Amino acid sequence: MYKVTNNIAKTIHKVLSDNKAKNITKINLEKKSSIADYMIICSGTSNRHVISLSNYLVEALKKENLNTLNVEGIRNGDWVLVDAGDIIIHLFRSEVREYYGLEKMWAGEEINSDRKSTRLNSSHRCISYAVFCLKKK
Repeated sequence: MYKVTNNIAKTIHKVLSDNKAKNITKINLEKKSSIADYMIICSGTSNRHVISLSNYLVEALKKENLNTLNVEGIRNGDWVLVDAGDIIIHLFRSEVREYYGLEKMWAGEEINSDRKSTRLNSSHRCISYAVFCLKKK
């Protein structure tokens, strides 16, 4: 299962980078939480870009036979969460991403990112939209 999850994570990364997502970060949750194996976080340049990224992502994941997708927040486009089972994807507008600082909450020092250095907002104003959405089910 781990190999399948890793291949899906690579597909997600490719779709996001092909569609110009910014600062793509993959966090391994294996020893941190049972909600998923990975969390992928990225930024879009605008609300429309975030919504488009989520649409491209859902389309690509359905081609991979992942039809049990759950998508939250697509109406606003500030923060879209795509629940792909073993992988949770957060798509943010940059300002919203900085405000919530999910990387700091979930990754600590273990950040696998396209960025060379990361300065994260130390705010812990949000417990995690992912946990909230998963418990809401």
